[in-house]
Amino acid sequence: MFKQLALVALLGVSASAIAGPWQVKLGGSVLAPTSDTKLGEATVKAEHEFNFTPSVEYFFGESNFSAELLLAAPFNQNATIDGARLDGKFKHLPPTLTAKYNFNNSSRFTPYVGIGATAFIPWDESGLIHKVKEDFGFAGQVGVNFQPADAKNWGVFVDVRYADLNPEITLADENRTKFKLDVNPIVYTLGYSYRF
Repeated sequence: MFKQLALVALLGVSASAIAGPWQVKLGGSVLAPTSDTKLGEATVKAEHEFNFTPSVEYFFGESNFSAELLLAAPFNQNATIDGARLDGKFKHLPPTLTAKYNFNNSSRFTPYVGIGATAFIPWDESGLIHKVKEDFGFAGQVGVNFQPADAKNWGVFVDVRYADLNPEITLADENRTKFKLDVNPIVYTLGYSYRF
Protein backbone atom coordinates (compact mmCIF):
# COMPACT_ATOMS: atom_id res chain seq x y z
CA MET A 1 0.00 0.00 0.00
CA PHE A 2 2.83 2.41 0.88
CA LYS A 3 4.54 1.77 -2.48
CA GLN A 4 1.31 2.53 -4.35
CA LEU A 5 0.84 5.81 -2.45
CA ALA A 6 4.44 6.78 -3.14
CA LEU A 7 3.98 6.09 -6.86
CA VAL A 8 0.81 8.21 -7.00
CA ALA A 9 2.61 11.03 -5.18
CA LEU A 10 5.52 10.93 -7.61
CA LEU A 11 3.21 11.00 -10.61
CA GLY A 12 1.45 14.01 -9.12
CA VAL A 13 4.59 16.10 -8.80
CA SER A 14 4.47 19.06 -11.15
CA ALA A 15 6.77 19.13 -14.18
CA SER A 16 8.34 22.33 -12.94
CA ALA A 17 9.42 20.60 -9.76
CA ILE A 18 11.07 17.68 -11.53
CA ALA A 19 12.58 19.69 -14.37
CA GLY A 20 16.33 19.47 -14.12
CA PRO A 21 19.13 21.87 -15.01
CA TRP A 22 19.60 20.67 -18.61
CA GLN A 23 17.77 21.80 -21.72
CA VAL A 24 18.18 20.66 -25.31
CA LYS A 25 17.02 22.80 -28.22
CA LEU A 26 16.45 21.67 -31.80
CA GLY A 27 16.14 24.48 -34.29
CA GLY A 28 16.27 25.50 -37.91
CA SER A 29 18.42 28.53 -38.68
CA VAL A 30 19.07 31.09 -41.39
CA LEU A 31 22.62 32.47 -41.47
CA ALA A 32 22.41 35.98 -42.91
CA PRO A 33 25.76 37.76 -43.54
CA THR A 34 25.64 41.48 -42.77
CA SER A 35 28.90 42.64 -44.38
CA ASP A 36 30.74 42.40 -47.68
CA THR A 37 34.39 42.68 -48.72
CA LYS A 38 36.09 44.81 -51.35
CA LEU A 39 38.57 42.85 -53.50
CA GLY A 40 40.03 45.48 -55.80
CA GLU A 41 37.05 46.88 -57.66
CA ALA A 42 34.97 43.77 -56.99
CA THR A 43 32.62 43.09 -54.06
CA VAL A 44 32.73 39.68 -52.41
CA LYS A 45 29.78 38.65 -50.22
CA ALA A 46 28.97 35.42 -48.36
CA GLU A 47 25.57 34.00 -49.25
CA HIS A 48 22.65 33.24 -46.93
CA GLU A 49 22.65 29.64 -45.73
CA PHE A 50 20.05 27.43 -44.03
CA ASN A 51 20.83 24.72 -41.49
CA PHE A 52 19.79 22.50 -38.58
CA THR A 53 21.18 23.90 -35.31
CA PRO A 54 20.83 21.95 -32.04
CA SER A 55 22.10 23.36 -28.76
CA VAL A 56 22.57 22.27 -25.14
CA GLU A 57 21.89 24.57 -22.19
CA TYR A 58 22.68 24.29 -18.48
CA PHE A 59 20.79 26.28 -15.81
CA PHE A 60 22.68 27.23 -12.64
CA GLY A 61 20.51 26.26 -9.66
CA GLU A 62 17.58 28.55 -8.89
CA SER A 63 19.26 31.57 -10.47
CA ASN A 64 18.30 33.20 -13.75
CA PHE A 65 21.67 32.38 -15.30
CA SER A 66 22.47 29.64 -17.79
CA ALA A 67 25.11 28.71 -20.36
CA GLU A 68 24.25 27.54 -23.88
CA LEU A 69 26.45 25.77 -26.40
CA LEU A 70 25.25 26.11 -29.99
CA LEU A 71 26.12 23.24 -32.31
CA ALA A 72 25.18 22.72 -35.94
CA ALA A 73 25.28 20.45 -38.91
CA PRO A 74 28.03 21.66 -41.29
CA PHE A 75 27.18 24.80 -43.25
CA ASN A 76 27.95 24.63 -46.98
CA GLN A 77 29.10 28.19 -47.59
CA ASN A 78 28.98 29.89 -50.96
CA ALA A 79 30.01 33.43 -51.89
CA THR A 80 29.40 35.85 -54.73
CA ILE A 81 31.64 38.33 -56.58
CA ASP A 82 29.66 41.31 -57.87
CA GLY A 83 26.49 39.24 -57.60
CA ALA A 84 27.78 36.21 -59.53
CA ARG A 85 28.33 33.02 -57.55
CA LEU A 86 32.00 32.24 -56.95
CA ASP A 87 33.23 28.98 -58.48
CA GLY A 88 34.09 27.42 -55.16
CA LYS A 89 32.73 26.79 -51.68
CA PHE A 90 33.66 25.36 -48.28
CA LYS A 91 32.09 23.82 -45.21
CA HIS A 92 32.27 25.23 -41.70
CA LEU A 93 31.02 24.74 -38.15
CA PRO A 94 30.11 27.65 -35.83
CA PRO A 95 30.32 26.35 -32.21
CA THR A 96 29.17 29.22 -29.99
CA LEU A 97 29.11 29.46 -26.20
CA THR A 98 27.00 32.15 -24.52
CA ALA A 99 26.36 33.08 -20.88
CA LYS A 100 22.66 33.93 -20.62
CA TYR A 101 20.29 35.78 -18.34
CA ASN A 102 16.69 34.51 -18.38
CA PHE A 103 13.95 36.99 -17.43
CA ASN A 104 11.68 34.59 -15.53
CA ASN A 105 8.19 35.94 -14.84
CA SER A 106 4.61 34.83 -14.22
CA SER A 107 3.82 34.46 -17.93
CA ARG A 108 4.61 31.54 -20.21
CA PHE A 109 7.13 33.67 -22.11
CA THR A 110 10.73 33.73 -20.88
CA PRO A 111 12.87 36.32 -22.70
CA TYR A 112 16.65 35.96 -22.52
CA VAL A 113 19.86 37.69 -23.53
CA GLY A 114 23.33 36.21 -23.89
CA ILE A 115 26.91 37.18 -24.58
CA GLY A 116 29.87 34.97 -25.38
CA ALA A 117 32.31 33.73 -27.99
CA THR A 118 32.14 31.88 -31.27
CA ALA A 119 34.50 29.96 -33.52
CA PHE A 120 34.63 29.48 -37.28
CA ILE A 121 36.00 26.04 -38.20
CA PRO A 122 36.30 25.55 -42.00
CA TRP A 123 37.27 22.59 -44.14
CA ASP A 124 36.63 20.92 -47.51
CA GLU A 125 37.53 23.92 -49.65
CA SER A 126 36.86 23.46 -53.35
CA GLY A 127 37.07 25.23 -56.71
CA LEU A 128 38.52 28.74 -56.63
CA ILE A 129 38.68 28.70 -52.82
CA HIS A 130 42.08 27.24 -51.91
CA LYS A 131 42.21 27.78 -48.15
CA VAL A 132 40.03 29.24 -45.39
CA LYS A 133 41.55 29.96 -41.98
CA GLU A 134 39.88 29.46 -38.62
CA ASP A 135 38.51 32.55 -36.92
CA PHE A 136 37.22 33.48 -33.47
CA GLY A 137 35.01 36.32 -32.35
CA PHE A 138 32.38 37.86 -30.10
CA ALA A 139 28.80 36.54 -30.07
CA GLY A 140 25.54 38.05 -28.79
CA GLN A 141 22.07 36.57 -28.46
CA VAL A 142 18.48 37.64 -27.71
CA GLY A 143 15.41 35.44 -27.74
CA VAL A 144 12.32 34.13 -26.02
CA ASN A 145 11.12 30.69 -24.96
CA PHE A 146 7.36 29.95 -24.83
CA GLN A 147 5.81 27.10 -22.84
CA PRO A 148 2.24 26.24 -23.91
CA ALA A 149 -0.40 25.71 -21.22
CA ASP A 150 -0.55 21.93 -21.73
CA ALA A 151 3.23 21.52 -21.94
CA LYS A 152 5.26 19.80 -19.27
CA ASN A 153 8.96 20.19 -19.97
CA TRP A 154 8.82 21.30 -23.59
CA GLY A 155 8.41 24.62 -25.34
CA VAL A 156 9.13 26.54 -28.51
CA PHE A 157 11.70 29.29 -28.93
CA VAL A 158 12.88 31.94 -31.32
CA ASP A 159 16.18 33.74 -31.07
CA VAL A 160 18.58 35.96 -32.96
CA ARG A 161 22.37 35.77 -32.69
CA TYR A 162 25.16 37.98 -33.97
CA ALA A 163 28.72 36.76 -34.55
CA ASP A 164 31.81 38.85 -35.31
CA LEU A 165 33.58 36.63 -37.87
CA ASN A 166 36.02 37.58 -40.64
CA PRO A 167 37.93 34.48 -41.82
CA GLU A 168 40.91 34.83 -44.15
CA ILE A 169 40.44 33.23 -47.57
CA THR A 170 43.15 32.29 -50.04
CA LEU A 171 42.04 31.92 -53.66
CA ALA A 172 43.39 29.26 -55.99
CA ASP A 173 44.48 31.83 -58.58
CA GLU A 174 48.05 32.30 -59.81
CA ASN A 175 48.69 35.04 -57.23
CA ARG A 176 47.18 33.10 -54.29
CA THR A 177 45.11 36.18 -53.50
CA LYS A 178 44.27 36.58 -49.80
CA PHE A 179 41.49 38.63 -48.22
CA LYS A 180 39.30 38.74 -45.14
CA LEU A 181 35.72 37.72 -45.87
CA ASP A 182 33.58 40.00 -43.72
CA VAL A 183 30.70 37.70 -42.83
CA ASN A 184 29.55 39.04 -39.43
CA PRO A 185 26.35 37.00 -39.66
CA ILE A 186 23.02 37.35 -37.92
CA VAL A 187 21.56 33.89 -37.28
CA TYR A 188 17.76 33.61 -37.00
CA THR A 189 16.51 30.42 -35.30
CA LEU A 190 13.10 28.87 -34.63
CA GLY A 191 12.82 25.59 -32.78
CA TYR A 192 11.71 23.24 -30.02
CA SER A 193 13.10 23.06 -26.46
CA TYR A 194 12.96 20.29 -23.87
CA ARG A 195 14.16 20.60 -20.27
CA PHE A 196 15.08 17.59 -18.15
